[in-house]
Amino acid sequence: MKPTRGKFFLLVGFCFVALFLSGTFKEKVDLNKTSVTADINLVNQHLHALVETPKFRNHQNPEQLNSIADYIFKNFNQYADETTFQEYKVNGRTYKNVICSFGTEHQKRIIIGAHYDVCGDQKGADDNATGVTALLELARMLKGQKTNYRIDLVAYTLEEPPFFRTENMGSYIHAKYLKDNNIEVYGMASVEMIGYFKDEKNSQSFPVGALSWIYGDKGNFITLVKRFSGSGKFVRNFIAHFKESKQIKTETFPAPKFVKGVDFSDHLNYWKFDYPALMITDTSFFRNKNYHEPTDTLETLDLQRMTKVIDAIFISLIHLK
Repeated sequence: MKPTRGKFFLLVGFCFVALFLSGTFKEKVDLNKTSVTADINLVNQHLHALVETPKFRNHQNPEQLNSIADYIFKNFNQYADETTFQEYKVNGRTYKNVICSFGTEHQKRIIIGAHYDVCGDQKGADDNATGVTALLELARMLKGQKTNYRIDLVAYTLEEPPFFRTENMGSYIHAKYLKDNNIEVYGMASVEMIGYFKDEKNSQSFPVGALSWIYGDKGNFITLVKRFSGSGKFVRNFIAHFKESKQIKTETFPAPKFVKGVDFSDHLNYWKFDYPALMITDTSFFRNKNYHEPTDTLETLDLQRMTKVIDAIFISLIHLK
């Protein structure tokens, strides 16, 4: 996709505005309020369980997908107030979202989601075993925590092609369920590839090359992608807490729809139903050239920085008001 000149200048302009505004919303986060942190050994254990499977976890292997769903359920169920499957059929086959909940005494909820399927015959370590591992660790970390909202951790199936952008996506099924049942949602965050980092120059690319003037050319940060306008209170507050936690270098990217990649994950279905949502990402194929390739393996991941991303999500969740 090639933006027009007008769109190019609009994109550069709103990025400068966003950088200016990002410093205007500050709320101090007392990190001494929690001693709970992500465990790198458990992160490594979960990644191996998700990636090193007998068959690839794609739509053509529903038994393998459901085996992964069972693994997620078992781990969620150790910590959550309640854990459920959300089952549905596609072409006569049963697929499952896995949902666990904390703070069920609250009515309004926050959704943190990640997909566990892969695209084709590849291991999908960064895409998206890292996101699901974040959910598994967050479940452990949230046990016994006092929260201001109900928090639902949702592991989705069928995010990848050929079901991407269809009503068979697990996140579409879940978002539609929320809307159909008039469930009050404060906001949603999609955890989409959070384990690939590079400190070398020219290791980061962008949908528009000039953005490197703003964000730099090193792939050493996590990105919070939000709508260009009307992102909502949840998104503003989550970003403020995530950055204030100072766990990892973080950039915010407010993007219009014409920018390639900004809706390449499960948050797009919550946008469809008018829920505030954002994506937490290492920028996917703009940095990680192993995207949708057999080379997307565990050896390419930076577990130290990945655990810091999980810590930042956790800190944000328990401080949101």
